[in-house]
Amino acid sequence: MDAPQFSHLPRAAFGPIECRYEGTALLHNSYLNKGTAFPDDERKEFNLIGLLPPNVQTLDEQVERAYQQYKTRVDDLAKNTFLASLKAQNEVLYYRLIQTYLKEMFSVIYTPTEADAIQNYSRLFRKPEGCFLNIRDVDQIEESFANFGKGDDIDYIVVSDGEQILGIGDQGAGAILISVAKLVITTICAGIHPSRQLPVVLDCGTDNQELLNDDLYLGLRQPRVRGKEYDAFVDKFVEVARKTYPNAFIHFEDFGLQNAKRILDRLSSEIACFNDDIQGTGCVTLAALMAALHVSQVKFQDVRVICFGAGSAGTGIADQISDAIATETGKSKAEALKQIWCIDKLGLLLKSHGDKLTAAQSSFARDDGEWPEGEGVDLLSVVKIVKPHVLIGTSTRPDAFTEEILQEMARHVDRPIVFPLSNPTRLHEAKPKDITEWTEGRALIATGSPFPPVEYGGITKDIAECNNSTAFPGIGLGAVLSRPRVLSKEMIVAASKALAAKAPALQDPNQPLLPDVGEVRELSVNIAKSVIQTAVDQGLAQQEGIPTDEKTLEEWIRAQMWEPNYRPLKRSAGN
Repeated sequence: MDAPQFSHLPRAAFGPIECRYEGTALLHNSYLNKGTAFPDDERKEFNLIGLLPPNVQTLDEQVERAYQQYKTRVDDLAKNTFLASLKAQNEVLYYRLIQTYLKEMFSVIYTPTEADAIQNYSRLFRKPEGCFLNIRDVDQIEESFANFGKGDDIDYIVVSDGEQILGIGDQGAGAILISVAKLVITTICAGIHPSRQLPVVLDCGTDNQELLNDDLYLGLRQPRVRGKEYDAFVDKFVEVARKTYPNAFIHFEDFGLQNAKRILDRLSSEIACFNDDIQGTGCVTLAALMAALHVSQVKFQDVRVICFGAGSAGTGIADQISDAIATETGKSKAEALKQIWCIDKLGLLLKSHGDKLTAAQSSFARDDGEWPEGEGVDLLSVVKIVKPHVLIGTSTRPDAFTEEILQEMARHVDRPIVFPLSNPTRLHEAKPKDITEWTEGRALIATGSPFPPVEYGGITKDIAECNNSTAFPGIGLGAVLSRPRVLSKEMIVAASKALAAKAPALQDPNQPLLPDVGEVRELSVNIAKSVIQTAVDQGLAQQEGIPTDEKTLEEWIRAQMWEPNYRPLKRSAGN
């Protein structure tokens, strides 16, 4: 949007762009290239005469041609590769194409197709994208970052060490593509400028034997480094990133179970950082839960929650829910934790499990004395004793939520809240159709992957998808624009509340518990606004000049959201 009062801002997303390139160099710059859409005056000004066909096309015409080309690709991986090639040529066209066909292309640019692209990274490789850091060259991190700008040039960094990628495990250097994909989503969904982002991979080696045996593998050909050397590498990355780009928001992605929560806990009180697998998953699930509690008329102070699966996602969700209980009720964190029961391979997490518990699981382990002597610690036994309002699955155990378990749950609560979230679809703990039938249509459902609508008793219901992409881009936008010293728990809860406020189920209980991903840019504005307001209220925001009036704040946010439109070019001073 054009907002003249904000045209002075460095992220203002309108008006001319300075350009120091001309001729073929300009055509090879993916951020500035317009291809056949260069107008006649720019063709003359920037020495493009004879380098382009004579017919000047509109962006919409280019999108139509690109879409026709996209449709000819034989499968989703080929479509993913086509889009990656288009991005390397013309970023505005790439983003406009995806924005135009977002619902159709989302699964191609992200899960599940991106997982295939990552697995085949070394074989599909054409052009490097992002920053490749490796544990054998720690002293070269500063030199590496210098290739991507300095100071205020970078707003948002996504970094992965590749140990636990999208349900496919250790992918080594191929993890650069998950960093790239996450940043694509922040641009499409929240307007974070693509030229102000940096995807990073921390190559620590890999324990994936297929990669180690592959002659074409592009990463370090050695077992994954762990322990003190690994920690020193991560610390050095953070230190140099903060030194080089002091205002950048750091987003950790797909780190292994033993490292993800540990790193987040260590850094979250020192810098503005975020882990999507923990906080993003927790945020969007909490939003769905808030909507479900509204429909079921259960209060936070009373809710009983079972989390089945206590990895990064499960403990992240449990942590977010306990934060929300504490924030909304005034209870201490310890009291809030008593309303959540976590189950993993060990069964119900108990203190007696000792060092078998991960760092993330330990805070959810219950005193053995709390559990009735002789009672089982499996899911059915826990459901019988706890009588939960909420059952959340992140176990990757297909069909774990059986008819017996769900009927037992439905005996004790009017509206069972059931979230089978494991990805991909084949690993879901239960199908929405079965959940609906087993609970006689009373269950409130959200899933981790798209499912078709469910019909019961003559009523057809759409199923909400707990898609992190409705949450983390808006959180990132709020952090980029407010520059908080840290990302507080209250800011994440505020993001969940902003997302939940747009749930269709608040108007009609037969509607989904979360808004559709097609509305994500508007959702991101609302989430960013809540995050910024909370940062200001807590005294964490470091950005000067943040508007206090809500309407002006929204205009201020929108004016800084990048749109995939061709902007006029003007020669850089001195060129």
